[in-house]
Amino acid sequence: MIGISACLGGVLCRYDGRSQTVPQLMTLVQTGQAVMVCPEVLGGLPIPREPAEIIGGDGETVWQGQAIVRTISGEDVTEQFKAGAILAYQKLQKLEIDQLILKEKSPSCGSRMIYDGQFSGIKKAGVGVACAYFRQQGLQVMSDVEWLESLEEANGN
Repeated sequence: MIGISACLGGVLCRYDGRSQTVPQLMTLVQTGQAVMVCPEVLGGLPIPREPAEIIGGDGETVWQGQAIVRTISGEDVTEQFKAGAILAYQKLQKLEIDQLILKEKSPSCGSRMIYDGQFSGIKKAGVGVACAYFRQQGLQVMSDVEWLESLEEANGN
């Protein structure tokens, strides 16, 4: 079994109250091959919520105390992001899940790209808060983009 970002499995849990459903991942959840987590919701953030971005670095530097997560109106939500990552990891650990597919560009789940912290729409290389924590704990993480690319390659496309 694998873990996936809940928004990829069809849960309306993104900051804007929507999902980013990937039908193939939804099927894995429906057939009991995947379990869903949303670190932001587990950390106590509401649905919908203001957009948030990492200011001053990425998820790695958040855990080092050198960066923070702020909403577009300036609210510091760093602790909610960190708490959600820990709770998500605990859930995954109980289920003995060591492989994850996470939503790229998310301030929680991004595994290669996140937004630049300026609310400009510009992306930069980096990882989200939960992704950084999951990797620190030894979990294997890939983005939804990487997973879909590997699926296409396996199908000969």
